[in-house]
Amino acid sequence: MSKVAWIGLGVMGFPMAGHIKTRGGHDVVVFNRTRAKADAWVARFGGRLAAAPAEAAEGATFVFTCVGNDHDLREVTLGRNGAFAALGDGAIFVDHTTASAAIARELHEAAKARGAGALDAPVSGGQSGAENGTLTVMVGGDAADFDKAKPVMEAYARMVNLIGPSGSGQLTKMVNQICIGGLIEGLAEALNFARRAGLDIGRVIDTIAKGAAQSWQMDNRWQTMIEGKFEFGFAVDWVRKDFAICFEEARRNGAELPVTALVDQFYAEIQAMGGGRWDTSSLIARLDRKN
Repeated sequence: MSKVAWIGLGVMGFPMAGHIKTRGGHDVVVFNRTRAKADAWVARFGGRLAAAPAEAAEGATFVFTCVGNDHDLREVTLGRNGAFAALGDGAIFVDHTTASAAIARELHEAAKARGAGALDAPVSGGQSGAENGTLTVMVGGDAADFDKAKPVMEAYARMVNLIGPSGSGQLTKMVNQICIGGLIEGLAEALNFARRAGLDIGRVIDTIAKGAAQSWQMDNRWQTMIEGKFEFGFAVDWVRKDFAICFEEARRNGAELPVTALVDQFYAEIQAMGGGRWDTSSLIARLDRKN
């Protein structure tokens, strides 16, 4: 059993930290900027509540963060009463925020200066994956730190893989988001086309899902998409935040993202329709409104 600090109890962090306590059996101290969420977590899972990130990290073997963006991450790590003020020699910092590769490298260097390790470890699988403990974790950092932290992360994941040096986890998450955007738009267009053609959509999907068109999105979202139900986790507001990170990195490395840029514009239309908190499968809504 290790002492674990967990900072950030949103829709992802809340169940992930819970799995570390219940499945992993670790001693968990939590911090959240909204105190009520931390109180709710302790009431459900036990453990202890800290008043600041530094207090949570004091004496911890592993310090986890799962917050909103680069600014939030820098605040809870390097800011006033941030976790790095108490990051001990030999401790390992693991960040599950979807953030930039630049801040991942910055925090890696800051941790090393304190005699600690650091891993950038964004996840895929959405809210349901976090709740069910079936996330995919893509990790950047040093192999020795990864080997120590992997058993802890496996409490909430079915796949934990070291991709490469610091920043590689965040870059891989960008690849993931680029792939998903195009897939969902393709599925949305196909379903809208099938409906307008008067086809039995269930039979169509049952047939083509056995062939080259198959995807996780098709298997898990086609039914809810045609029913106009968009309450399944990863929100449009969040994917546009992630796309912005992708575009910034692409400007650095020279990659072209024309399809991703187009899908981003479509998501902006969804936001204008009031769907900022709808899940990403809501791309079909902009097509259906033109019936």
